[in-house]
Amino acid sequence: MARRFMWNARETRRSFLTRAAAGGGLLLAGCGERVGTREVNAPADVTLRIGPVLVDIAQDHTISAIGYNGTVPGPLIRLREGVPVTVELFNETDTPEFVHWHGQVIPADVDGAEEEKSLVVPPHGRLRYRMTPQPSGARFVHTHVMPMSDLERGTYTGQFAFVWIEPKNNPGRYDQEVFLATHEWEPFYTTEEMEDEDEGAPAKPPDKDATPNGWEIGYQRFTINGKCLGHGEPVRVKQGQRVLFHFLNASATENIKLALPGHRFQVVALDGNPVPHPDFVEVLELGTAERIDAIVEMNQPGVWILGTPKDDDRKNGMGIVVEYANRTGEPRWIAPPKRPWDYTLFGEARTAPQPDEVIPLVFGKINGGKGGFNRWTINGKAYDEKDAPRVLHKGRRYRLVFDNRTDDAHPVHLHRNGFELTNVYGKATAGVFKDVVLVKGFKKIEADVVPAMEGLTLFHCHQQLHMDYGFKLLFNVA
Repeated sequence: MARRFMWNARETRRSFLTRAAAGGGLLLAGCGERVGTREVNAPADVTLRIGPVLVDIAQDHTISAIGYNGTVPGPLIRLREGVPVTVELFNETDTPEFVHWHGQVIPADVDGAEEEKSLVVPPHGRLRYRMTPQPSGARFVHTHVMPMSDLERGTYTGQFAFVWIEPKNNPGRYDQEVFLATHEWEPFYTTEEMEDEDEGAPAKPPDKDATPNGWEIGYQRFTINGKCLGHGEPVRVKQGQRVLFHFLNASATENIKLALPGHRFQVVALDGNPVPHPDFVEVLELGTAERIDAIVEMNQPGVWILGTPKDDDRKNGMGIVVEYANRTGEPRWIAPPKRPWDYTLFGEARTAPQPDEVIPLVFGKINGGKGGFNRWTINGKAYDEKDAPRVLHKGRRYRLVFDNRTDDAHPVHLHRNGFELTNVYGKATAGVFKDVVLVKGFKKIEADVVPAMEGLTLFHCHQQLHMDYGFKLLFNVA
């Protein structure tokens, strides 16, 4: 049964437009009115309150932010695949909000993106609707507001929560389940460019834009599940356990790596989708909004740090203690080996079927110069809401060619659909399905999508600053 999150508070009396969404049931609105045979004031299956929250990330260090239901991350939302639920959203802030159900195949009305003409949660108002959770696996929910230069809105805040959609058949070959979400706090503007640490990165082209780079984002504090390293409860384990870790990169702008010294991660799912060939790695890499499910066999008793290999970021909080039963002492950290992250480890070494159409998506950058913001383009053009969406046809197989001609890594995301990786940096692969893929600088990844549901579908870089300043494209599935 779906878990219900019930919160007692006075509801603001407002009326909204009632719509019907194909595949998603009726959208319900208005205090005390009846739509069809469903009473609007009946308890919702999922209730989220968008409002101020104080986050004690460390001793004597509290962050004031916006979150869900008074916590950061928001409450774990467990749903069942294919079982419809009623969702109720309350906005206790002074600005409109969008709540995006990331990774789910649901109608555009309830997907939670302004570009898709989704329903808005008005200031000091509420919104109620029905939806059918799908597919199963690790999804999440987060704000989809475009904050532009305001570092106290959008994904810079604490508006994110795990969504776990129970599969219809779950063998459950693990002893313990742990959900861990990374996030950064106290963002600031900087002129320092972000560097790709991968070995063997291609040289920058000679025709690189001579204009100075524009603003980047830096952070002062780093957390896992809202706590800096050493300030939250440890992950407590026993020797011999198989622990299923669900990792979520809930950052606004940062791509991260994570390691657990003395242990290996057996990656079993990417973005909530089981991989054809689970394989072992010592270091995980997650672009913004990516999720990884990995099993760790607890066979190295001790007290360890699960954290980022970046020393400065780890010292500023990006880690969590893993503590074996009956073990004490200072948590240990051992730097892991440097190896490039490779999606194809988990896929099938074969060529995917030929697509019906190939769509090149060339990523470009126009440097903003000193004191300015960079602009981002797809196929030479920044997003313009006046442009007509590109039409896709339901059921056709499209090959999206993510051609990154910038020196930045881009975690690109397609709403309301998953895609299958077919070529990663020149290496053919198949069977790995995702909704976000991290495309490194001056590299190319190809992915196939077969749209399953009609309506507007947004494609964008999940790096908040890139998305805000042009890195978006709208499709319309007919």
